[in-house]
Amino acid sequence: MSENKSNISRRNFLKGVCAGVIGGTIATMGIYSYSPWRKAHFPKVKRKMADVGTCKSIKITNISETSWFDNATLMGDIKGAGGLLVNQYDYNWPPFGDGSGLGKGSYKKGIAKIKHLLPNRVDEAWNITEKLSVHPENAGGYACLIEVTEVNGKKHKYLLDTGWSYKWTHESFKREGIDKMLENREIEALFISHEHFDHYWGLPVTLKYDPTITISIPDTFYPEGLQYLKDSGHKGKLIKVKPGGSGMARIIPGMAAYVFAVPIICRVYGEQSLFFNIKDKGLVCVTGCCHQSIIQFAETAYREIKYENDNLYGIYGGLHISPFEDWDPKYDDLVISLAKYDFEKIGCNHCTGIITAKKFITAGYPVVRGTARFRSKDTAYLGNGDTIEFHA
Repeated sequence: MSENKSNISRRNFLKGVCAGVIGGTIATMGIYSYSPWRKAHFPKVKRKMADVGTCKSIKITNISETSWFDNATLMGDIKGAGGLLVNQYDYNWPPFGDGSGLGKGSYKKGIAKIKHLLPNRVDEAWNITEKLSVHPENAGGYACLIEVTEVNGKKHKYLLDTGWSYKWTHESFKREGIDKMLENREIEALFISHEHFDHYWGLPVTLKYDPTITISIPDTFYPEGLQYLKDSGHKGKLIKVKPGGSGMARIIPGMAAYVFAVPIICRVYGEQSLFFNIKDKGLVCVTGCCHQSIIQFAETAYREIKYENDNLYGIYGGLHISPFEDWDPKYDDLVISLAKYDFEKIGCNHCTGIITAKKFITAGYPVVRGTARFRSKDTAYLGNGDTIEFHA
């Protein structure tokens, strides 16, 4: 072999080695990113290990996860009103429509049209606001019933959120018997996850049946949201949970609330989520929209609370990954990262997105399937009227 050919061969060999090393490194970076090895490079998390006790079981009934019925209509309204940072009370959506058109509304003008009817005559109020609001037919709402059984057998019922459309929320409450439970004072409290229209604006429907119900909100509501409590006829106890630093707010043995300090679209701030420590099983995380992200949700639980077997047993609610079914490849990282938490049950819906739920299923995660009834669109996740249980 000539000297030139020998040099060329050596150069090609070295290039091949370098390419192989670099290629192998790049190929393994993804594996490394989701492996336990990477944790060695991070500082150890100081765990507060707040002891909230344990409960025996929880059952969640999805009253409504269909916050709106057409994505294009909702996004068209938001864009037409000026975008995602516009104050939600200015969109001229129901129930605060005043007839002035998209993006020209206000809480004060809108509530003046119906305040005299709240909370007892919500059907009449909705008939009025339908004529004055932008796309009232697209309004739905999010709400679920949470039934908790303590270790000693004592039972409790709570609502998480209270929908948007008075009409849709009223129909959904009647379908699941929530109206009767409220009338009979069986439901101890209403937890509002955050101030968004689809989780909060249906409030008068709850108050129609129990105006004295205890309500827990993040201590981050804007003046309009606080005034709405009064204008809707609330006469019960109001609990404001401070975000972050105040830690877990214990409700009953095995149940706690936590408010995440997170900015949210449409000029909303802060989200309240619930945690349940199931005896001998582990922690169940329940959320309205999970604007704080799944990762922060789970990591906060790990940092803040003591739970059985140090095991994340399950999660329920909207996980806010692809709410408008507009999949971005970067969301695949979230799907992959979910594996590290090893949930035994995943009850997702609402702003999780159908595409996301199907990605979870394809990845082999334990997603509890639904029945696609009452205007829910797919069996890939828990729909309206479906239930999920977590028990010891």
